[in-house]
Amino acid sequence: MKKNRIGIYLLLVLPPLFWAGNTVLARGVADLIPPVAMSFWRWTIALLILLPFTWKQTLSDWPEIKKHWKIIFLLGLFGIASFNTLLYTAAHSTTAINIALTQSVMPVIIVLISFIMFRDRITPVQIFAIALCTLGAGYIVIHGNWQRLLQLEFVNGDLIMLLAVTLYALYTVLLRKRPDIKAMSFLTTTFAVGVIILLPLYLWERQIMPPLELTQPVIISLLYVAFCPSILAYLFWNQGIHEIGANQAGLYINLVPLFASLLAV
Repeated sequence: MKKNRIGIYLLLVLPPLFWAGNTVLARGVADLIPPVAMSFWRWTIALLILLPFTWKQTLSDWPEIKKHWKIIFLLGLFGIASFNTLLYTAAHSTTAINIALTQSVMPVIIVLISFIMFRDRITPVQIFAIALCTLGAGYIVIHGNWQRLLQLEFVNGDLIMLLAVTLYALYTVLLRKRPDIKAMSFLTTTFAVGVIILLPLYLWERQIMPPLELTQPVIISLLYVAFCPSILAYLFWNQGIHEIGANQAGLYINLVPLFASLLAV
C-alpha cells in the first residue's frame, strides 16, 4: 500500500472527530444559538477566514467555476447550507443519541445513491463492512445495551436529521463531479454558495427568534464550528473522497458516534 494512501486513511479520521464535536456542541448551545444563525455564521466566519488566503486562487479558477456553476451550486446547497442547518434544527427537538444513530446509517445511503446514480458495483465485502461498522456504531451509541433501542422515542427532529444525512450522502457522492480546480478554490466557492443561500433564511429567522447574544460561549462555539468541522473537516473529507472514493470514505462516518460518545462524557 502506498504511503500517500495510508496518509489519506489516517487523514479521514479527523473529519468524523470534528463533526462529532459539532454534534455535541449543537445540543449544548441549542438554547443559545438559533439553528439558521448557527449555520449562517459558521459558514460566514469560515469564508472570511479563507478569503485572504484563497481569493487569488479563486480568481484564477473563475473560468472553470463559471463553467461548472450548476454542480458547485448543488454541492453548496446539499453539503454546506442544507445539511448543517437541518442538523442544528434537529438538535432543538431530538436527543444526541438519536442524532448519532441517524448519522451511522449514512454509509448505507452513500452506497445506495452511488449505485442509483452511477451504477457503482456493490461488493459482498462492502456490504459486510457497512453492516459491521453500522452495528458497531450503534453498539457504541447505546453503550452496549440493546434494550435502549426499545426505549428510544422518535420525534420530528429525527426525520429532519434523516433528511440531513441523505442530503450529505448526496453531496459526498456528487463530489466526483466537482470541477478540476484547486481544493481551496472549491472550498471558497461552495462556502460562498452556502452563505448566499442561508442569508435570506437568516434574515427571516431574525424576525421570529430572539436576537443572538454574543456571549463568550457563543463566540467560542462559532469559532470552533467555523474552523474545525468546516474548513479543516471539509478540506480533508473532499480530498479523501477524491483519493479513495465515496463508498470507502463513507465508512469513516461511523466514527462520528464513537467520538461523540467520548466527547459527551
